[in-house]
Amino acid sequence: MSSRPPSMFVPLVAGAVLMATACAPADDAAAPEPGNAAECVPGDLPTLAEGVLTVGTDSPAYPPWFADDDPTNGEGFESAVAHAVAEELGYTADQVTWTTVAFNSAIQPGPKDFDFDINQFSITEERAKAVDFSSPYYDVRQAVVALGDSEAAGATSAADLAGLTIGAQVGTTSYETLVETIDPEGEPLVYNNNDDAKQALENGQVDAVVFDLPTAFYITAAELEDAVIVGQLPLLEAETEHFGLVLDLDSPLTDCVSAAVDALREDGTLADLEQEWLAEAADAPELG
Repeated sequence: MSSRPPSMFVPLVAGAVLMATACAPADDAAAPEPGNAAECVPGDLPTLAEGVLTVGTDSPAYPPWFADDDPTNGEGFESAVAHAVAEELGYTADQVTWTTVAFNSAIQPGPKDFDFDINQFSITEERAKAVDFSSPYYDVRQAVVALGDSEAAGATSAADLAGLTIGAQVGTTSYETLVETIDPEGEPLVYNNNDDAKQALENGQVDAVVFDLPTAFYITAAELEDAVIVGQLPLLEAETEHFGLVLDLDSPLTDCVSAAVDALREDGTLADLEQEWLAEAADAPELG
């Protein structure tokens, strides 16, 4: 598997989502190649229902990925991304219908009752044996979490964190990012899992801990009342975990959906939505 005010979050997040968004090891699967839009006729694709794009996600749908538990409103990062993909494919808002699909059901083998599903699915080789993934719509960022009254909480850049005691789970992208961006010459504290790292933070044994951003959202909203997200660290391309839209295995829509995602990345739409819903609305600024 955020840190705007905890009141904006629902405390109980499904365990499956947490498992999916936990810190990704450096050898996680690479993102798929971009799709080919040559045969994608806007608004006239082989969808489940003619002229309608059916999008799946789990329920409840939590912030900052969705707003007010209502995927249809286009608010929240993933709702906004899904509607942007639909528009790129030629479907207006009233031609998009949403269906509830449990996280684990969406990535199991077998026919799907959606055209694509969006629910913080990390792209992995194992999952790709059962379902198709689109090109990635989100490159998972690493975030610094600290207690609200700590020195680390006031940092506005990675340089402000140098010299503080910071930890991360060993063998993860979080650890690699910590070493590369905050403490290249130091010896950060390492933990066997995120629970140990979180406990160290709570006990005051570290000034801050690096988690992937989805995990940081959950911890600050539901587990540590006094914790805040200080900010997001610079992206390390070689170590990045990716979220992709899930489609049925060998879906005739995969290339077209990937092409739509690619177009949204290239024209800056995905970056704008990430800034709007994850950096600003979720109070997780970038640490320069």
